[in-house]
Amino acid sequence: MASQGDLQELLRMFTARKVSMLAAMGHVKSLQAKNLKSIEQIADAPLATLEDVLKDAKLAKGFHAACKSHSKKPAAATKRGAEDVTSPTSKKPKLEPTKRDLDYSSMAPDDLEASMELPLVEDEALIRDTTIVTNRAPLVLAFAVEVLRVTMPEQPPSSRLSLAQALVSANSRSKAISIGIEKPGGEVPVAEGQPKVRVMGREIPVLKRGDYTWSGAPSKEGDVADTGSASTPQENKKTWTASATLTSRASTFVAHAAKVSNANTRPSLIKQLMAERPDLESASHNAWAIRTSFGNSPLVQQASFDDGESGCGKFMLDIMKEANITNSLVVLTRWFGGVMLGPDRWRLMRECVNDALAARQRTGATFVAGEAAVWGLDTQDTNPSTSTVGMGIHRPEGARNYLLRSFGSVATPEGGPKKTVTAMNDEKQENLARLLGALRIVVESWSGVLTKDELDKRAWNWYVTARPDVQYGPSGWGARGELKLSKILDLKRDVS
Repeated sequence: MASQGDLQELLRMFTARKVSMLAAMGHVKSLQAKNLKSIEQIADAPLATLEDVLKDAKLAKGFHAACKSHSKKPAAATKRGAEDVTSPTSKKPKLEPTKRDLDYSSMAPDDLEASMELPLVEDEALIRDTTIVTNRAPLVLAFAVEVLRVTMPEQPPSSRLSLAQALVSANSRSKAISIGIEKPGGEVPVAEGQPKVRVMGREIPVLKRGDYTWSGAPSKEGDVADTGSASTPQENKKTWTASATLTSRASTFVAHAAKVSNANTRPSLIKQLMAERPDLESASHNAWAIRTSFGNSPLVQQASFDDGESGCGKFMLDIMKEANITNSLVVLTRWFGGVMLGPDRWRLMRECVNDALAARQRTGATFVAGEAAVWGLDTQDTNPSTSTVGMGIHRPEGARNYLLRSFGSVATPEGGPKKTVTAMNDEKQENLARLLGALRIVVESWSGVLTKDELDKRAWNWYVTARPDVQYGPSGWGARGELKLSKILDLKRDVS
């Protein structure tokens, strides 16, 4: 079994040879399939085996040599003495930023989570003497990542990074609007019934990641011990999902979609919708369309009703047929504004129907706190990947890269030696390690006495207390300031 350190080092060896992170992941997976899981196993394997697996003789030769060289290092380290190896100032493995977007569908969960590793230093004396330079957004991100590790331990590291970035995005958007840098609007509307979780006091819409499992997931027994969860999912999944409400020349349109098991349930479902949304009964038209199938039969039963909205029922059936959607009922509501819309009527109806059906696909899977891994949805992404069912997600590799490059050191006095780019990047990584260590010390000091919900609520106040001072208003937007990590450590629970 390869350790996480082995996996990171294997990825580093590949990327050092100008192999993309995605390709490196594929190479590691291919090696694991041949039971070559550790650096030592690869070093001991015949070169011909590696050439066969990697399909590149030059890459195989260089990689094999690197593994052989690496396997000799522990003996040399032992001769220097254990105290030298474990020293907090000894050389740490460098974590490489992700060069490009990862292909999640082609990666094993444990490989993806290993690629999300962040540096960590928990030497309190070292942390207390450290001052970093940063702006507020990445500090919020770091706070959220460490808080989520305790409040949502069931979420893998990639999900925590995605949720944390969703918090940063929502917070930055609200702040930009409040100080006049941006105007309201422009976001992708979030469907009614979209599952949400709470992160540091803010509701974040989420998308379930199928049946995603990873080896680092905590046992379910540990999850149920604390009833004060910070998650606020839609525990009772709603039958109906709604589209955005569209208005044109005083006419208003909205669509609702529901899953159906057979056509006979249609009257009761529509009655339920009208009970939940009594305002719909005041509309000029409530047209509907239904398509159902039976088992594996290719036959589809369908029906529709215009309710005075000429051609609407057939039009909805055509939309559903184009998308190959069955076992679904759609109700399209219109309040007529007195002005004929012409061809624009069809565009508005199509948008509403598509939106309601897409919303049902996004929220159709049951979401239960403590059991489902999620992505944080990106409402600013107006051109999302089709793999996320019509809505973008906050990508964890982007959030990780942001953390790795955002925490600089205090500038050296003029006349001092200039630092190379590599040296500055190493300093940023070390500063991030100490910042995350400070946050972990604080969060864990409170985790035994606060419920997850209380911890989530308190985390924002901790951030406000610790964040660097910047000028208020547009002039302070994105400004950097100094932060003494001792200020964070002072938030630790006093046990004296």
